[in-house]
Amino acid sequence: MSRSTGQIDLAKHEAILDAAIELLVERGVEASLEDIARRAGVAKQTIYNHYGSKNEVVRALAARRAASIAAPLAGLDAAQHPERTLVAYGVALLQALLATRSIGFMRFAIGSAATSPELARAIYHSGIRMSRTSLADFLVVEASAGRLSIPNPSQAAEMYAGMVIGSLQSAFLLNARADISHEEIEATACEAAHRFMRAFAPD
Repeated sequence: MSRSTGQIDLAKHEAILDAAIELLVERGVEASLEDIARRAGVAKQTIYNHYGSKNEVVRALAARRAASIAAPLAGLDAAQHPERTLVAYGVALLQALLATRSIGFMRFAIGSAATSPELARAIYHSGIRMSRTSLADFLVVEASAGRLSIPNPSQAAEMYAGMVIGSLQSAFLLNARADISHEEIEATACEAAHRFMRAFAPD
């Protein structure tokens, strides 16, 4: 388990994670902590002290992306405006998943699933699963307040994410698409949020 981020300078923390994702995309599982330290411009011992293993670096990468996706759910008035918040979550989700480095990182995750399943599981549990759990928790709040009627928030969170992502991530992963406009991202999220709100509107 990695130690508190506060134990190293935030800039170093970000530099380590940025270097890690670059090298994992470039070299796959062959990327070492020594390589990451060299690319980040920090001492190798700094990474060992803070993370301890490559698995924990990968876990931190996935958690950072999950946190960026879930950030709109924590807004001051997010709970009072569920449709607007769902749109913001959808936009953040697509921006995170379709970024060039994220596509490379997901290809790395898929490629490592057979040979390094512990790395792939770390990405799933600290990334994909965590962002869905954050959304499910938000939906619990909305249901409790009577703004939505959701008998199974976890299932509903999966449904909403699926509506937003559609086939876009697959298209990017398989090089069927290489770019997307902000307007298309926002329109996709707006449509998904609107349909979701109608589907789970209280009686």
